[in-house]
Amino acid sequence: MKPSISSRALRIFGGWSANIFQLLVSLTQQIVLIPLFLRYWGSDTLSAWLTLFAAGSLVFAADAGLHAWTLNQFLSFRAQQDTDLKAGRYYRAALPIFVWFAAFLTVLLLIGILSFPPSKVLGFGSEPHFDLEFAVMTVGMVVTLPVNLAAALYRASGRYQRIVNVQTFGMLIAQIGQIVGVVTTGNLLVVVVAYVVGQIATTLYILTIDVRRHFPFLKNSGGSESSLRWVVKQFAGALPFGVMNFTEIGLSYVSILLIGAFVSDRTAIAQWGLTRTIAALLRGLSFQMSLPLAAELGYDHSVGSRDSLNRLYARGSAVLMAFAAATTAGALAFWQDFFTIWTHGAVPHNGTLTATLLLGSCVGLPALLALNYANYSNRGNLLLKTKSLQLAIFATLSFLLIPPFGPLGAAIALVASDIVAQAGILFSLVAKEVLKRPLAHASFLIVGMIVILVLGWALGGVIRHLVPGMGMVHFLVECATWLIAMGMVASPLLNRAFREKLVAFIPH
Repeated sequence: MKPSISSRALRIFGGWSANIFQLLVSLTQQIVLIPLFLRYWGSDTLSAWLTLFAAGSLVFAADAGLHAWTLNQFLSFRAQQDTDLKAGRYYRAALPIFVWFAAFLTVLLLIGILSFPPSKVLGFGSEPHFDLEFAVMTVGMVVTLPVNLAAALYRASGRYQRIVNVQTFGMLIAQIGQIVGVVTTGNLLVVVVAYVVGQIATTLYILTIDVRRHFPFLKNSGGSESSLRWVVKQFAGALPFGVMNFTEIGLSYVSILLIGAFVSDRTAIAQWGLTRTIAALLRGLSFQMSLPLAAELGYDHSVGSRDSLNRLYARGSAVLMAFAAATTAGALAFWQDFFTIWTHGAVPHNGTLTATLLLGSCVGLPALLALNYANYSNRGNLLLKTKSLQLAIFATLSFLLIPPFGPLGAAIALVASDIVAQAGILFSLVAKEVLKRPLAHASFLIVGMIVILVLGWALGGVIRHLVPGMGMVHFLVECATWLIAMGMVASPLLNRAFREKLVAFIPH
């Protein structure tokens, strides 16, 4: 049965509201807590924390694509009879795979840490207990991997908002623990433990309580049998999504590890980690914004609703473009002021690095909807080819550019690989398949992005010139003035007739 417009809108806006909550908590983790950490740590310890956080985030992304594969399996059941029964049986059969895979990764990690101490490989020999901290962070995040199966069930069943809210509450609890830990002890290991414990506790709650409360058929789905051949089939089907997942989420964190290995300047590592935060934040925002849309697109694909798929993709892509361009413009205008306040001047700002990351990332952000649609429509072969190419480009450019250019080389590698493989190839192939006028739509996105980006950046420059000053209050005044100005520019969208004409103008 095709979902009604009202129920679809409620799901999309519900997902976006959950993402706003998640955004606020992510901002706290990656931005707000940094000045607090700097009160108790030096730049070397902060660099160690950023490296550990990157390693933990990278490990969490290394689920071999099982999350995306199981998501597509759950989506396929929605177009069949006995949906709940089939979903319940599949869940019960797949859960042991996640558990045993997490155990296997744990063993591999421990062997790797003992054989190649991270403190020596990453250049943190002066940081006490770094090897132990690395083990706690990475193994702790591996333990949480089975929650990806439950998350896939929530997302495929239209309960995207619920799973995001629960996981975000877990992150919030972990942040409270980090604050208590750093204030009372100033010890990096305590902060790492607080972060990991919050994630593990959330995983246990979801797997043992929440998922059974929202999906009661899991209790009555009967037994499940899984042969070795069936298990191998799951991993084979998940492989393309694993490459996609690692490339999409892992590359920015891998870049921190590569800089740590190739660059001896601890300040440069901190500079990259902090500057990368704003680009990763904007990308994460756009990625999360595209997920509720992709879930609906995946449903349209599974039931063969081509017209609905065409319209929603075109409009969603335009909304994502406008959001990406506006947020990038604001970041380009005011990031330097915030960076100085954020770091208390302890880490120098690099304008070239910031502009390269932000502008390059902005070009590729509208393609995230194509990526997530491919993810939700079981396009494993397409994802494998394009993401393998992106990974190869990034690896080649990183080894060539990071040693001579440091963080700027990493930025060029990230941006170039993303533009060529994702914004170029993946977006073009998906748009050609989904849209009736793909070239016209791409031209619309390019022109719209340039207009919004230039306008927003110019307004920010004018405001910085007219409102000179320093400090947090001045920064907030700048941002508020810019938001008001951009709101006035966008005010015609409040007119329903104008909005409908604009929507109708979007090529699809």
